Amino acid sequence: MIPLIAFLEFTDFLDGFFARKNNQVSDFGKLFDPFADVILHLTTFSCFMLRGISGSAYLPSIVFVFIMYREFSMNFIRMIAAKKGIAIAARKGGKLKTVLYVVSGFFALAVECCARLGLDIENSLMLLKGISGGLFVLCLVASYVSFADYLIHFRKVLK
Repeated sequence: MIPLIAFLEFTDFLDGFFARKNNQVSDFGKLFDPFADVILHLTTFSCFMLRGISGSAYLPSIVFVFIMYREFSMNFIRMIAAKKGIAIAARKGGKLKTVLYVVSGFFALAVECCARLGLDIENSLMLLKGISGGLFVLCLVASYVSFADYLIHFRKVLK
């Protein structure tokens, strides 16, 4: 699972890197890339709501629901802007949020992998799961801070 998610995240990075480097950023890419990212991250996050081998979930359901609401709302705003002929590109806060999503996902996945492999982290497992939960809460906060930034920055488009 880790190699697959790492591959998906890496190809997403390369796509954006080369699109900007070669000045091939398109309105379609500005709309589709965030949508694909949302699908990847929400799918990954939904797995962490399930009970792990340690007996509890890494991601509280309510945190997932609020992250999902933010992501769907942002995609809706992108659609409204696209209808007006405006493509909303990623802003720094949105990129930071995405980095936090990736870090949180990999951290939780690494902890679960260690537990499943029987590595001697029994004493640290609750601490690591607590850190994982904290990272997901940080994702929630960052997602709404960046959402507010988009609303402020693109308020004229949304009127």
